[in-house]
Amino acid sequence: METKNWKEIKDNVYGKVGTERRDELERDFESFAIGLQLRKAREEKNLTQSELANLVDKKREYISKIENNGSNLTLKTLFDIVEKGLGGKVRISIDV
Repeated sequence: METKNWKEIKDNVYGKVGTERRDELERDFESFAIGLQLRKAREEKNLTQSELANLVDKKREYISKIENNGSNLTLKTLFDIVEKGLGGKVRISIDV
């Protein structure tokens, strides 16, 4: 059996880059990665989810949801969490 790399597997299962299903996979991955980054930053600041939620006027459950799947996160909430809650800065880049 031929060993395949992750890109080949994604191409075979989800289609090539630029197809609707593959683009959806990539967006879901980016959302998940944002959630992981937020969790890591919160933990580095020694904050609980409840403490962070209080800083940004959200519920703990909402913070948990974002950390486990960053989808449906508005830019305003992202800025609030990073700047008000974590004391950081958000940098966004767009590739066209």
